[in-house]
Amino acid sequence: MLQAVAGDLERYMTLLSERQKLVASNIANSDTPGYKTQDMDFRGEFDSALEGQEPMVIEPEGLASKPDGNNVSLDREARLLAENDLRFSIASNFARSELSSIKAAIQGGPSA
Repeated sequence: MLQAVAGDLERYMTLLSERQKLVASNIANSDTPGYKTQDMDFRGEFDSALEGQEPMVIEPEGLASKPDGNNVSLDREARLLAENDLRFSIASNFARSELSSIKAAIQGGPSA
């Protein structure tokens, strides 16, 4: 059971890392003519990752394009950065808690 939780948590954090790279790339290319925003369906990709599949990059629909064809919205990307940061913080706190529990069990008492 613990290995399954740890494996799922690892996949979740890896997926967060991949999304972070996509968002950073979008921000870096916000002034590149013709650049199209890249993202992933996070929930769908997490389900796929649990089955061992690699994440699939998509171009989100419905984003307004600038006259140069670029459709990066810095407001959207900033929101995704904040969302990703919160998710990663929660996941790392959970991992830390799990490791403390394991350490306490090994040492035979409550964690300090």
